[in-house]
Amino acid sequence: MRNTRSSLLLGCVLLCSASLLYLGMSGVECPPKSHRYRWMELNMGSANQSLALTEHFPEDTPLIFIGGFPRSGTTLMRVMLDAHNAVRCGEETRVIPRLLTMRATWSRSVKERIRLDEAGVTDEVLDSAVRAFLLEVIVGHGEPAPRLCNKDPFALKSLSYLSHIFPKGKFVLMLRDGRATVHSMISRKVTISGFDLTSYRDCLTKWSSAVETMFSQCQAAGEAICRPVRYEQLVLHPEEEMRKLLHFLELQWDPSVLHHEELIGKAGGVSLSK
Repeated sequence: MRNTRSSLLLGCVLLCSASLLYLGMSGVECPPKSHRYRWMELNMGSANQSLALTEHFPEDTPLIFIGGFPRSGTTLMRVMLDAHNAVRCGEETRVIPRLLTMRATWSRSVKERIRLDEAGVTDEVLDSAVRAFLLEVIVGHGEPAPRLCNKDPFALKSLSYLSHIFPKGKFVLMLRDGRATVHSMISRKVTISGFDLTSYRDCLTKWSSAVETMFSQCQAAGEAICRPVRYEQLVLHPEEEMRKLLHFLELQWDPSVLHHEELIGKAGGVSLSK
C-alpha cells in the first residue's frame, strides 16, 4: 500500500513537472506592458511600477500643451507634432479640461477654500493631486516618447495654472480668424457646451471671450513659455512656421512634420480620433 502511494505521488510530481516544462517551452505570452511601464523603460531605464509616477516623471519635465479655440488648427498642429520622431501627442483626452475647470472652481469659491483648508486639503495637496492625475492621463493614454504633449483645446484656459504646476512646460496657442473659426464650427456642427450653433453672433461673442482669456494668459507667461501660432500662416508657410516652433520647443528639425499624412494609422505614427 505504501509503495502504491509513493508511486502515485511520484507520478503526480513528474506530471506537474512535465506540464510546467511544456508551458514554458510553448511560449506562453505575458500580459502586454502598459504605456506607463514602457515610458519608464524608454526614458528612465526603470521597470518598477510600484513607485509613484512623479518619482519617474518630475514636475519640471518639459511637457507640451497645445490649445486654442476648436476649429482653429489645434488638430493640425497636434498631428504635425505627432509626426516628429521624438514627440507623442495623441488624441484629445477630454477629461483634462474638466478637471482643470473643477480645480479653478475650488479656487474661486472662498467658502470652499476655507472648508478644504480646514480639512487639511491645502493648495499644495490639490496641486500635487492634479499634477499626478494629469501625468497619469498624458503618459498612459498613448505610446511612450521622449517628449509628450497634450492637445485639449480649452485646457489653455488654465494656462497660468498649468505653467504653475509644470514650470518647464511649453504652450502652443493656435489662433485663427474668428469668422472662419465660427463658420467652420457651425457648418460642421461642432457641438460646444453653451454655444448656440444657430447664431453667428452668439458664437462670435463667446469665441472672442475664450480667445481673449487664453491669449492674455499666453502673453503673461512670456514668449519663452507660450508661443501663439496663427493657423493661416501655418497653412501658407508650414516649414517656416514649424522650424520656428520646433526651435521654441527645443526640438531638432524633423522633415516628417511636413508629411504627417503619410504616417496616419501606422505603428508609431499618427492616430486620429474615432
